[in-house]
Amino acid sequence: MKKIIKFLFILLPWFISALTPVDKSYYLSLNLPFFAPPPFFFAIIWTILYILIATTIYQKIDMKKDIQAPYKYTLIINYIANQSFQPLFFLLKNNSLSFVSCIITFISSLFLYKESQNNKLLIPYILFSLFATILSLTIYLMNLHTL
Repeated sequence: MKKIIKFLFILLPWFISALTPVDKSYYLSLNLPFFAPPPFFFAIIWTILYILIATTIYQKIDMKKDIQAPYKYTLIINYIANQSFQPLFFLLKNNSLSFVSCIITFISSLFLYKESQNNKLLIPYILFSLFATILSLTIYLMNLHTL
């Protein structure tokens, strides 16, 4: 039971951005590339990815009591960048800052992978962060005229 509570304690903060109201109509009102998934897709994929991220953090904590500073800093940067996307995109409706958030999330996910001793559970996160960055850049460029 302690392990489950510990895991949930690690997992739950990743869902804080889910408290941000999602304006699906804003997303759908944008010029979207052909590869843009429907809005429901993001909730499914991010839930899976957050579980994978939390699992790697749990494993890291379970392996060592003393977690090194580079891992902590990378995790914090990644978390802030990851969590900032929804408010930037849906509340501020700022496609350029949303894109920056995606870039930082993607780059920090690469460092997180390295600092996690190449934990394979982070590979889907890296790949989807890359996809989200490409999608965000494409949306930004396709909607420049609306600025």
